Amino acid sequence: MLRMMNKLRSKVSLLLAAIWLSGWIVPMVAEADPQSTSPVQYAQAAPATSAPSAPAAKSAQPVPITDADLKAIAGPKPDDLAKGDPGGTLTGTVNDIVVSDSKKGLTLADLVNMVGQNRIAINFVWTLVTGYLVMFMQAGFALVETGLCRAKNANHTMMMNFMVYGFGLFAYWVMGFALQQGGCAPNTNLGGLSPLNSEFAVNFIGGKPWGLFGQRGFFLSCSTYDVGGMVMFLFQMVFMDTATTIVTGAAAERWKFAAFGISTFFLGAITYPLYGNWAWGGGWLSQLGVNYHLGHGYCDFAGSGVVHAVGGMTALAVSMIIGARIGKYRRDGKPNPMPGHDITMVLLGCFILAFGWFGFNPGSTLGASGAGNLRIGSIAVNTMLAGCTGSFASLIYMWIRFGKPDASMAGNGLLAGLVAITAPSGFVNTVGAVIIGFAAGMIVCLSVEFVERVLKVDDPVGAISVHGTCGLWGVLSVGLFADGASNYGGSWNGVDGSVRGLFYGDPSQFVAQIIGCSTLVGIVFTIAYLGNWLIDGLVGQRVGAASELEGLDLPEMGALGYPEFQLVTSGLGRSVEIAAD
Repeated sequence: MLRMMNKLRSKVSLLLAAIWLSGWIVPMVAEADPQSTSPVQYAQAAPATSAPSAPAAKSAQPVPITDADLKAIAGPKPDDLAKGDPGGTLTGTVNDIVVSDSKKGLTLADLVNMVGQNRIAINFVWTLVTGYLVMFMQAGFALVETGLCRAKNANHTMMMNFMVYGFGLFAYWVMGFALQQGGCAPNTNLGGLSPLNSEFAVNFIGGKPWGLFGQRGFFLSCSTYDVGGMVMFLFQMVFMDTATTIVTGAAAERWKFAAFGISTFFLGAITYPLYGNWAWGGGWLSQLGVNYHLGHGYCDFAGSGVVHAVGGMTALAVSMIIGARIGKYRRDGKPNPMPGHDITMVLLGCFILAFGWFGFNPGSTLGASGAGNLRIGSIAVNTMLAGCTGSFASLIYMWIRFGKPDASMAGNGLLAGLVAITAPSGFVNTVGAVIIGFAAGMIVCLSVEFVERVLKVDDPVGAISVHGTCGLWGVLSVGLFADGASNYGGSWNGVDGSVRGLFYGDPSQFVAQIIGCSTLVGIVFTIAYLGNWLIDGLVGQRVGAASELEGLDLPEMGALGYPEFQLVTSGLGRSVEIAAD
């Protein structure tokens, strides 16, 4: 009897435990799977593994949204909006979607079109604002170049930096933009740019098409009177203008103002647009990957080559044609120092340029929404780091070499790092940026000495070294340090995948970059030299000796930059001036 009672008690306990467990487990399952409403349903959805598998239940089909569904969405009431919106919860709602037909009300088409337009609007605004930053770099260049020149040339140097904007812009509007970007379509970041769809190409090596120049967009007329085209024009124009102002620094203190104007027009209308087309406008350099399997073709994210090296090669050509300043070299060929008049102005200009570079590099995504454009933060940080380490390297070099830190070379080191990171900024990580910038700071010091002492080319501000030499280094560094982490819409220059350099497994990318550098040194320099040689023959590039010794402010501009000061010419200079008269 006792044994029967124990068995009964045991069974009751098991039954109560089962009931308690079922009351705990089933609600958990139901909560995890909203489709389950009972233990039976759960058992059907997840049978034991030992049982034969049942056919999968047909998944619920999504219900399409209709115009009627959208009309049922109510926005904030006018009475609520009239009370203000301090928390920002009532602003930017269904009430703010533009409808195409007020009688129909909000439709699905309105919603989809609004989403698309908002993405393009974000990209338009981002590209325009960064273009404004690049335009402000002109002020930085003006201060750097004027400060590194002597006071008697301050007005003339400032005026070249002021008018390079107008001369270059006009030339680019007339024909430069068309030659560079006339065949750049499509561009999904800026709405397609469909009118810019004509590239002149010839079949060359292996029967592959080589794009040479664009054919749409002269005077921004006809179908290129287009909202996306205008954004592209503004952004590309300020980049071109940066290239033109590089030359004014190298040729300062002896360049005839009329020749400067003609030379700037030539650079903005022909030299710069041609190389810009080959690299950015769908031309042959950008197609080295598609045509010949050399990485992703020539890659220059923001213009170490297109902007800075083109400007640097042109600066070298002009400086060679017009010769050195009077008194720069002694009879034995050794250079004399000719320091600038205002280091405060120089370093302030460097800070302005560093600020503007946040438009230069991150803005080159041409958008902030979609297609990998969120890398703008990475690009900005790379830009900061390279400029910083460039100034470190130049400071250290000059301190060791001459026993004192040199302020002007520290400024040039900052700019050298920024120039070098411009091409790889969209493709490298922060470690690569630091290495690239530090190397550029060393390279610019070595290059300044080489240009001045070996080539015997007079460059008052070091523009040839900062922009030319370090621009070439920046182009090559893409082929070394690109890490393959970028993803701009899944491809670059028509080649799937992300750009990788030699150190990350793609030596062919380095080959493409070498071809780009060779083109800069061989073709761009030659075009610049021949064009400026013709200008020299037509109007003369250099001012007379008397004007140069007096300073170009009065002879060329008619007014002194510093009228309160008497700028005295040295005795040697005075004798040369008398002989010239």
